Amino acid sequence: MKKRFEGIIVSLKMQNTASVEISRRVPHPLYKKLLKRSKKFKADYSNMELKIGDKVRIEETKPISKDKKFKVVEVIK
Repeated sequence: MKKRFEGIIVSLKMQNTASVEISRRVPHPLYKKLLKRSKKFKADYSNMELKIGDKVRIEETKPISKDKKFKVVEVIK
C-alpha cells in the first residue's frame, strides 16, 4: 500500500520538484498534550500549475532521485 499525505507547498525553487510540508498532531507520551509535528518531503510534479501555499496530495513512488520518493497527485486548494 502506497503512503499518501496531504500538505502545503512551501518551495518551488527546484526544477520539477516541490517541497511539501506535512503537519500532524501527536499526543505527548507522558502528558498527553497535543503537539504539532511537521516534516518536509520533496515531491515530483510535471505539467501542473502549482503555487506556494497550495494544498496538495502526494503519493509514494519508486525513487526518482536521491531525495525524491513522492509525486504530487492532485491539487486540493
